[in-house]
Amino acid sequence: MVDDAFRTEGDDWQPVSRKRLTRARRVVLAFVVLPCAALLVAFATLGTPPVIVIVALAALLVVASGWAWVLIGRRVRSFAYTERSDDLLVTSGILFRRLVIVPYGRMQLVDVKAGPIDRWFGIANVQLHTAAATTDAKIPGLEPHDAAVLRDRLAAIGEQRSSGL
Repeated sequence: MVDDAFRTEGDDWQPVSRKRLTRARRVVLAFVVLPCAALLVAFATLGTPPVIVIVALAALLVVASGWAWVLIGRRVRSFAYTERSDDLLVTSGILFRRLVIVPYGRMQLVDVKAGPIDRWFGIANVQLHTAAATTDAKIPGLEPHDAAVLRDRLAAIGEQRSSGL
């Protein structure tokens, strides 16, 4: 099976905080959809475009936001990470799957971020930076305490492993 290429046997895969991350992403979706809906109502009230255009745009908005609502839940469930003895593995994606393996000795920076919506829902993102831009790995939706513990643990391991460089 193709998905076997994105999971390793015997590793303890840790999911992100699915409930909190899903809610945060859906709030962001609402912040995009609601102004669009308000514009449609304004156009319909002003009577500028034909009614058929308003109805078509409203239907498109409902279908697109409903589809995005479902995809957010599936996408959040796809995030997981595992720490092995020599590297960190991060997997994500539903349509385009991705597995990033970051050797501890190659980590240059461990970054923790939390925007206003993330903080509102009590989550943070851990991002690992390496010299190669394509191998950066991001773990979204961690509880702040878990993000801080992971950050400290990865930074300590990274320092130990890169001492010979």
